[in-house]
Amino acid sequence: MLFFLNFVTGILFVFFWYCSRFYGKCKLFYWPFILLIVAFLSVNRVQNSGSTGGAHYYFIVAFIISVILASKTYQYVILFPLFVGVTGVLFWIEYTHLEWIRQYASMTERYTDVSLNFVFVQIFSGILVLVLSKSLNQERKKSDRLLLNILPAAVAEELKRKDYATPRHYESATVLFTDFVGFTKFAEKMTPEELIQELDESFRVFDRIVRKNGLEKIKTIGDSYMAVGGIPESNSTHALDCVLAGQEIQQFMDDLKEDKKLKNLLYFECRLGIHTGPLVAGVVGGHKFAYDVWGDTVNTASRMESSGEAGRVNMSGTTYELIKHHCECESRGKIQAKNKGEIEMYFLSRAQDSASAQP
Repeated sequence: MLFFLNFVTGILFVFFWYCSRFYGKCKLFYWPFILLIVAFLSVNRVQNSGSTGGAHYYFIVAFIISVILASKTYQYVILFPLFVGVTGVLFWIEYTHLEWIRQYASMTERYTDVSLNFVFVQIFSGILVLVLSKSLNQERKKSDRLLLNILPAAVAEELKRKDYATPRHYESATVLFTDFVGFTKFAEKMTPEELIQELDESFRVFDRIVRKNGLEKIKTIGDSYMAVGGIPESNSTHALDCVLAGQEIQQFMDDLKEDKKLKNLLYFECRLGIHTGPLVAGVVGGHKFAYDVWGDTVNTASRMESSGEAGRVNMSGTTYELIKHHCECESRGKIQAKNKGEIEMYFLSRAQDSASAQP
């Protein structure tokens, strides 16, 4: 009878614990699980109580699992006196009503029973630790993936290690800005769902292009998209990387435009600006923190975008000087930029493969 009780209860322990891993079922199974443990220990006291048996070993697993499943403060408050009370009852029976407990025929039988109980608890505890470790590893991987969707890998590692990320100055990096022309007018003609879907589909392609060319996506603001080359790890090809990404983005937008025209659908056109210079990059804030960049280079890159034309890649003279041996460009001369005065600008005509830019 006792063996059957142990076996069935063990299976139910595993079942309830497994179900509890799913949040929706945790509330449903929590108290039946706890009461099952208490009932098991109470019945087990008849033959296996106190120090004469091994029932107390079950408290190791029972209490650990109960605490793991507890999700609210009041559950902890109830758990402690509940298990302390059951423990007290088990030992009270031993000292006041020893005749209720089945005596072992010999010390060998007693030690065998206690040893088997102990081994069972150790094995069960070991399995529990393995399962919990696996679950924790899975959760950690999920958290890491989410963190890497927000921050560069090197910055994420530093943030996990030190709880903060040191801002870093870059002598030379290249900033790419995009913006959809006439976005406000299109927004008036689309449902919110259609508008978000259009942005999402475009920005997902931008993300792939940016990663492919070794750039770091910084953020999107409304219909604007920003990425930077040469951070968080410095390199010598960031200017050409950005130009190649810009060319590919505009090619995608041109192809999308032709497809939309054939289907008689609304379509976006994109302005794209690029500028190279010094900047500072780092993480700001403690809640919903974000990796960002600051400096006049960022502002100038924004002006390159707003001073450009739909369907073209507009770059500053500074960027042009870094990529002129690898690209065909069209000089625009000096163009007035808001709050920046006149800036030498160039339209990209055609860019070569980045392999030729390696030092």
